[in-house]
Amino acid sequence: MRILVLAETLDIAGSSAGKANYAFIKSLLTAGFEITVYHYTYKEIHLAGVKPILIQERKTDLNYWLSRGQRVLQRITQRNFSKSLENRFGFSFTFFNDVNSMVAALKPLHIKDYDLVLTLSKGASYRTHAALLKLPEWQAKWLAYIHDPYPFHWYPKPYDWQQPGSVQKEAFFKRVAQKAKWLGYPSQCLQDWMGTFEANFKTKGIVLPHQASEAVFVEKVLPEFFNPVHFNVLHAGNLLKQRNPFPLIQAWNLFLAQHPEAEAQAKLLLIGPGAYHEPELSKVCSGTETIYRYSGSMDYEQVRLLEQHSAVNIVLEAAAEVSPFLPAKFPNLVQANRTVLHLGPKHSEVRQLLGENYPFVAEADDVKLIAFRLKELYDQWKNHTVFNLDVKLHNYFSPSYLRATLIELISK
Repeated sequence: MRILVLAETLDIAGSSAGKANYAFIKSLLTAGFEITVYHYTYKEIHLAGVKPILIQERKTDLNYWLSRGQRVLQRITQRNFSKSLENRFGFSFTFFNDVNSMVAALKPLHIKDYDLVLTLSKGASYRTHAALLKLPEWQAKWLAYIHDPYPFHWYPKPYDWQQPGSVQKEAFFKRVAQKAKWLGYPSQCLQDWMGTFEANFKTKGIVLPHQASEAVFVEKVLPEFFNPVHFNVLHAGNLLKQRNPFPLIQAWNLFLAQHPEAEAQAKLLLIGPGAYHEPELSKVCSGTETIYRYSGSMDYEQVRLLEQHSAVNIVLEAAAEVSPFLPAKFPNLVQANRTVLHLGPKHSEVRQLLGENYPFVAEADDVKLIAFRLKELYDQWKNHTVFNLDVKLHNYFSPSYLRATLIELISK
């Protein structure tokens, strides 16, 4: 099978989307597909097995000059016109120029040379999807990948995000659902969730989970703050407003207060940005030797190394009734094969994948139950008990599963 991939980013150092897109393409290559990759990362990307083609920004497009003019005017007037312009046009001038740049790069290609065209985006951008809407000849072979709910007002509670131009953005995404041949999702919960807003999101859907990235630890050593013989409990990732770390910290302190014998051997590691929760987060972490806080963006391979050596890896989600998300890091945690502590709703993709009888789960704001789970995990670690994740999970995130799913999809 010959696949054309249009990816907005492949930069693993830049965002979780870059990591997820890069890993997905690597799995496609490992699965034996013939891949051509165009990307809009603003820099050259090395990817073994294929030479990604960097799309150049078009500087002859009217939208390019409108975007630059807007910046100059904003600098002169000290006013930001972005919100009012997006309310008027739905998207920014930069968005339109980026989309036109992608369209110009793909137009010389021949549709007959490919069996499938896959669009991968980042964040709330979906520029790659907008580009395919302008290339109708490709749409009969188009698989549009939807990694998160979109637009923002379709997010579940407690997410209360709003975007300027929300009416136009909703109309845009319904057009994507109408025109694409297939819609790919990292999770079944997300497919079901999107299907509540428009039938096409459900009926055209196929679940293609995020893929585990290669663990290459060349010249990487464990940092000084990490003692591999201790009971290390790791959360690595961005602590957004809705991912409240304070119940976890309260539970950690409660666990140690109830079991002081663990204090000399136990450490909670919180790695990654959390600007919304500052300065309180740094304050509560700085008063104890049992919590380590790193608020920067740690090197990706360093984080992977920590995941491989921690006793427990935490998936922290919002305190909510439903979570349709599959965190991009979850396949890596499965690959690490360490015990996962899931703090999130029962109705969530992570909980469904771990299984109904998986023991190490709690609601994200249930302090007493989290403390109890930490004690269970500490006892397991102390007794050298190995709790392996279900072998089916390892297969689910494998290139062979991805290959079988895509071949079945195309053959229908």
